[in-house]
Amino acid sequence: MRIHIGYDITFQCPQPTPLILTLNVHYSRVSDLERPDHQHLEPSLPLTSFRDSFGNWCTRLVAPTGSLRVRADAVIGDTGSLEHLPHTGAKVAIQDLPEEALIFLLGSRYCETDLLGEKAWSLFGHISDGAVTVRAICDYVHKTLTFGYQHADPTRGAARALSEGHGVCRDFAHLAITLCRCMNIPARYCTGYLGDIGVPPADAPMDFSAWFEAYVDGTWHTFDARHNCPRIGRVLIGRGRDATDVALSTGFGPHELSQFQVWTDELPEHA
Repeated sequence: MRIHIGYDITFQCPQPTPLILTLNVHYSRVSDLERPDHQHLEPSLPLTSFRDSFGNWCTRLVAPTGSLRVRADAVIGDTGSLEHLPHTGAKVAIQDLPEEALIFLLGSRYCETDLLGEKAWSLFGHISDGAVTVRAICDYVHKTLTFGYQHADPTRGAARALSEGHGVCRDFAHLAITLCRCMNIPARYCTGYLGDIGVPPADAPMDFSAWFEAYVDGTWHTFDARHNCPRIGRVLIGRGRDATDVALSTGFGPHELSQFQVWTDELPEHA
């Protein structure tokens, strides 16, 4: 399968503003790119690329006063298969976890483990299998939260999402991640492209998507509490503790989005 992916984003800045952008396809999928996701800027500006501490590709620049347009248009190959969700998988004892997984047991900006530990153990403490625990958490979050773009709030953490009972895909991911960490299962936040491939098209503009990965039975597995079913064509951009680590833009000064368009569409085989 071939998937057309990309974005067209415009920022407005009242003054020159340093930005960090996390928009490139993750290094683990770069070999699948048939047409690379090079960033095109209007106006043209010097760029510096680097890998952050989580391995994500990031771009540094200084946006000028006024308008800055950032575009990318790429094609990526994919298996076209439904992703695998493990039905069972051992919960790895903390003392046996690899060191790089330990940070994903800790609370973070949007994943307040200190506020939800008691709730998590009351709901899932009776389950011994790691994968079964994560699937139960996804079922719970999927049923408990109502999705709606009108509920978007960049300041909402997992605890408030649970109390309010609604959110967008990042809130579903944050709540599921928090509950996993409370159950001593490492979980990390993921963002990327997820189109309506193999499912009825959504009646809403395309956006980047959020999901998570949990460490069970000695490896990382993809889970998605919002959709709560295997999907086709998921394309990773970044991983981190929560949305703070993979914000599409981090600005060091006032700035706002004036245009935001994302696409991820299956291409015909002959295209």
